[in-house]
Amino acid sequence: MKNLFLAILFVLPISIFAQKAKDTIRLFYLGGQSNMEGFGYNKDLPKTLNQTFKNVYIFHGNSVIDGDTSGGLGYWSVLKPGHGIGFQTDGKTNQYSDRFGIELSFAKRMQELYPNDKIALIKYSRNGSSIDSLAASSFGSWDADFNGKNGINQYDHYLKTIKNALRVKDINNDGKEDVLVPSGILWMQGESDADKTEEIALRYYNHLKRLMDLMRASLLTDDLPVIIGKISDSFNDTDGKVWDYGDLVQYAQEKFAKTDGNAAIIRTTKYYKYSDKWHYDSAGFIDFGEQFANEFHKLDSK
Repeated sequence: MKNLFLAILFVLPISIFAQKAKDTIRLFYLGGQSNMEGFGYNKDLPKTLNQTFKNVYIFHGNSVIDGDTSGGLGYWSVLKPGHGIGFQTDGKTNQYSDRFGIELSFAKRMQELYPNDKIALIKYSRNGSSIDSLAASSFGSWDADFNGKNGINQYDHYLKTIKNALRVKDINNDGKEDVLVPSGILWMQGESDADKTEEIALRYYNHLKRLMDLMRASLLTDDLPVIIGKISDSFNDTDGKVWDYGDLVQYAQEKFAKTDGNAAIIRTTKYYKYSDKWHYDSAGFIDFGEQFANEFHKLDSK
């Protein structure tokens, strides 16, 4: 009986510890429009990126137009290629595409910079979407106050994605509760606010600032690092510019990065080649993801 009692005393603390043990995981949100969705081709990936990433998990919210109630559905899975344009999910199964975005090279570079950390990515982006509702067309608006047909816009899809993702307490199914620590917002968007009117482009700074403030608040971190991808132009258009007012949006992005206090901007986009007049090629997306990780590391090291 005495030996049994001692055995129970020995096992009990281990059992209690196991119940309380938690995993701490860095969490990043990836959002914006098509150059965040990703137009790189999986067939162009090097072996180092064409893999399933250990200790990197992704919740990819279903991307839909304003008003669609299926926006933001998804589930946690291990990161692998196929999260580019064409990816779809019903919240139970994923339909992977033949494309990729920044997520693969971002994850790889983050693992190099933070080899002991687990990484979680929440991705929701929408091809062609603008912040300004007057530039939304049929693609969608990120303006939190835009009601559209039924009051559901891209910001609502973002909130639903975040809610669905954070509802899960064990994202890697290892039996331990996961503590997801918001670590950064990676944002690539602005092209659709740059090709309509001068007035819309001039409003971009205020729209961007408010949206980032709202996203930070939704993640309960006022000073959450924000890394902006600076829009660029292929100049593959009859008048020489695809984004007629792109310089105004670029100025707004630079202003945000300079005045925010915990933001950075990626300028290497001006050197990327294109797969069409709007989207970077595969090599561009690979470098883009690496630059997001590098800029985050600079902010994190301050």
